[in-house]
Amino acid sequence: MKNGQNIGYVRVSSVGQNDERQLQDINLDRVFKEKVSGKNTDRPQLKECIEYVRNGDTLHVHSMDRLARNLIDLQKIIDELIKKGVIVHFHKENLIFKGDNNSFDKLLLQVIGAVSEFERNLIKERQKEGIENAKIKGVKLGRKNTLNNDQIKELKEMVSNGINKVDIGKHFGISRQSVYTYIKQ
Repeated sequence: MKNGQNIGYVRVSSVGQNDERQLQDINLDRVFKEKVSGKNTDRPQLKECIEYVRNGDTLHVHSMDRLARNLIDLQKIIDELIKKGVIVHFHKENLIFKGDNNSFDKLLLQVIGAVSEFERNLIKERQKEGIENAKIKGVKLGRKNTLNNDQIKELKEMVSNGINKVDIGKHFGISRQSVYTYIKQ
């Protein structure tokens, strides 16, 4: 096996998140970065990364959950990379997969991957429970109104007077869709 390149894959779930802590001290030849949910493997930079890496390369990933959120996807991606002769290095877990069919490595991948998936599912369950509890308590979820009560009343009067919804939106500095949302309130 030839000495290959050190390639990095960095992912955060949203634009507001910072990816700088991932792989910051590792000397990489190329880095594939994206700010997108890891809920599935349909990610442009991940696809490009998998196509780019070659036999002898090492793919560096901060942690398993950056590559995949569930065990099945994680195993598929790692298997695909190993078949290409790529070494996969997860730095947080300190695991390296070389394709040498090491039974202990496979077990670690499956256990840690399953625990990560379980943890993600628990977070989603708690989030769902929190939303349901908030709804029961009458807490208004979602974005706060841009307009105050007087402005909403004025908006509805403008609508009843037949003023164009686009013009109403421009008047209040909101979108036409927001005008419709306020009409329903």
